Amino acid sequence: MKERNNLERFKRIWARTGTRMGFVTLLVVLFWLKTLVAYFVDFKLGLSDPFQFLIVLLNPIATTVLLFGLALYLKRARFFYPFIFLIDILDTLLLYINVIYFREFTDFMTVSTVLGYSKVDQGLSGSSLALTSPHDILYWLDLVVVLVLMLTRRIYVDPRPVNKRVGLAVTSAALLAFSVNLALGEMDRPQLLTRTFDRTYVVKYLGLDAFTVYDGIKSGHTSELRSHAKKSELSGILKYVHKNYAAPDKKLYGVAKKKNVIIIHLESFQQFLINKKVNGQEVTPFLNKLYKSKSTYSFDNFFHEVGQGKTSDAETMLESGTYGLSQGSLFTQLGNDNTFQAAPAIFNQAGYTTAVFHGNVGSFWNRNNTYKNLGYQYFFDASYYDTSGDKSLGYGLKDKLLFNDSVKYLQHLQQPFYVKYLTVSNHFPFSLDSEDSNFKTPNTGDKTVDNYFKTANYLDQSIKEFYHYLDKSGLAKNSLVMIYGDHYGISNSSNKSLAKLLGVDPDDWNDYDNAQLQRVPLMFNMPGYTKGKVEHTYGGEIDVLPTLMHLMGMSTKKYLQFGTDLFSSEHNQVVAFRNRDWESPGYTSVDGTIYSNKTKQEIHPTGKLKTKIEAMQKHVNQGLNYSDSLNTKNLLRFYHPKGFTAVDPADYNYSDGLQKAEKLEKKLGLKSTSLFSRNGDKSTQGLYKTDAPELNHKETDSNRIKITNPDDTSGK
Repeated sequence: MKERNNLERFKRIWARTGTRMGFVTLLVVLFWLKTLVAYFVDFKLGLSDPFQFLIVLLNPIATTVLLFGLALYLKRARFFYPFIFLIDILDTLLLYINVIYFREFTDFMTVSTVLGYSKVDQGLSGSSLALTSPHDILYWLDLVVVLVLMLTRRIYVDPRPVNKRVGLAVTSAALLAFSVNLALGEMDRPQLLTRTFDRTYVVKYLGLDAFTVYDGIKSGHTSELRSHAKKSELSGILKYVHKNYAAPDKKLYGVAKKKNVIIIHLESFQQFLINKKVNGQEVTPFLNKLYKSKSTYSFDNFFHEVGQGKTSDAETMLESGTYGLSQGSLFTQLGNDNTFQAAPAIFNQAGYTTAVFHGNVGSFWNRNNTYKNLGYQYFFDASYYDTSGDKSLGYGLKDKLLFNDSVKYLQHLQQPFYVKYLTVSNHFPFSLDSEDSNFKTPNTGDKTVDNYFKTANYLDQSIKEFYHYLDKSGLAKNSLVMIYGDHYGISNSSNKSLAKLLGVDPDDWNDYDNAQLQRVPLMFNMPGYTKGKVEHTYGGEIDVLPTLMHLMGMSTKKYLQFGTDLFSSEHNQVVAFRNRDWESPGYTSVDGTIYSNKTKQEIHPTGKLKTKIEAMQKHVNQGLNYSDSLNTKNLLRFYHPKGFTAVDPADYNYSDGLQKAEKLEKKLGLKSTSLFSRNGDKSTQGLYKTDAPELNHKETDSNRIKITNPDDTSGK
């Protein structure tokens, strides 16, 4: 009898799903449940007490009822059901792309990021597939089940419209619930929406839908600020930059004057890889030797400072001397029309040819537009290479092929040149074809961590081959090669799997350890130089441009750059992270918690130390705020350094780079300084030796490259 009563009760409840109110309730409950799956399985919201747990349980309800309840205003069934399904699908899509994004970036998608990624038209699909998980079916299963139940008439279509007063009541109840939700959030985190907090806080207290709307309003506000910006707003920025200017080291200023500059951008390459052994094998044997060479200045306390823009943020700091944006990518959001006084233009106006070599499509990160505004004359993207078959990975041409295939373009550039190579093989999800590497990976139980060492080893081999060519072609002796890591490869969510390999107990791993792993390599290698060493100065990517320019004998005083020369005795060693955390030789700040680098323990500063810590935080905040103001308001359009000519992007066309270079060679004739011309108009491609299996090279003694002397990069 009891079972029969329960069955009858269930039937009555289920029958209500046949009404419009019942159908809305069903979808709201199902969406609430899968949002909780995201909150507790995929997102790391940092719940610290039962009150926050309660808020997280409640916060999806108000916005979901508000959105789904809009369908109640539609009278006809043929409009009501498709509309509410569309709302459900779009909201599920928003939830799911945030799940995928969070797994890689430990962050949430902003409106700026979404708009920016509309210009990033490929490459993400492969990475997204690797970020999927079996339980992801739960995010879409409810939609399929409900649709099937409707098609099989287990849920009936209700032709009866809902009274408008009911719709208004639902909307009012949703708004009231949201107000309560906001009040609870403010109780636990005062000034939640008026102060600058981590995006995780907004999602934790108000939910993903509310965060997206809030972020969209902020983005619109930024657009409004940009349109009303005034020249007078530069005054504070000028004072800050001039006050923090660091004069160059006189002994090193101009040490590489008039040399070629070759920048090698190490994708996702962290400092711990240097000198690291796995299963008795050196992960990066060539870079290890280069790192310790007397021809190299290396830095072991150098940090990436990227935000959501990751690789493009690293490029922003390298080229412009300003930080990436607090949200999204500067390249994709502002790259089309922002004014820059960047390295490519500065070097070009000093007589350098400027070019980028990258085996991905030019539209990725909106580079094909941004590079023109930066002042790059040439951009050899994927359209210049054969990327067919297994020659390419998810993010473009494999590194060995990029370096090899770029020779036919590099050799035609007039010297001196400023060129940048963007590698991609050491990119998440760190996959290589089996024939590309026989490196024996560790067994941490985390495939991402294990394969990271294999792709890093492949990248190391690629650079070794490229150096062999530089020596054989004669470029090495007349070049400064700058090598740097752009950002982390192993995300914080996988760091505990990495801990054992670093000699740390995973149970002891904490936020301080995560912060220390944000070190990436920085090397200035000048073949033939003999005074290099490993520097222990603290610095970040924002400091690269002034350091490089001073080595080249170029003054930075007239430019608005937020970093300082790493070799200068006046260099400020406080390293700002994009989320306003920071590093310094003595202390580390993570989410407002201060750690002593000496003890690796949390401290609570008082007295003079508290004042010192506050001064460091103020310096970080000012730099980030002024940089954001400069870029978001495009204030450089009001600033005209003496001797610098504003860049006109219309001057550049990247579709015929080789033809333009060859045409210039012929025009210059005997005065041409290209490697091709200096080689008697003969190609240097034959000097390049690679064991890339895609080129069907046999492994012979002639193409194996051996380096036994750390100061000998000749490959002999």
